[in-house]
Amino acid sequence: MRSFLLFCVLLPGCTLFQRPPRPVHAPPQEAARFAFPETLPTEGRQLLSGTLFAAIQLAMEDFRPWDTNPHKGATPGEICLYKRDSYDVSVVSGAEELVYVDISPRPGACEMGGPPVMGFDAVYAIDVKNWRIIAVQR
Repeated sequence: MRSFLLFCVLLPGCTLFQRPPRPVHAPPQEAARFAFPETLPTEGRQLLSGTLFAAIQLAMEDFRPWDTNPHKGATPGEICLYKRDSYDVSVVSGAEELVYVDISPRPGACEMGGPPVMGFDAVYAIDVKNWRIIAVQR
């Protein structure tokens, strides 16, 4: 009985250790019909270093964590602002192992029924040596 009570007390704490959701894959039948091109297109291709990519991931996880959901009664425009793909990201290397990540709403992504969306952007200073957020400007 004591073990059962301990289990019941500790179980809610396990929710704090959830892993991010795994990416959704197409069903095998759909994947079987897909064919990659012989060579990937070069026009429009963008190359990000692993360092820049990791800095973007770190900033985005702070800005819009994977498990953040809109509040109850949110409008379609507000729901849109919770989606990571509603944002554009620019990144630039700075001095002394810093990377700046600028996250801002993608123009036209979220119809708010008024002037352009303001106050939903942030610039992150990321220490890419120790992998930590130095500062955030909102």
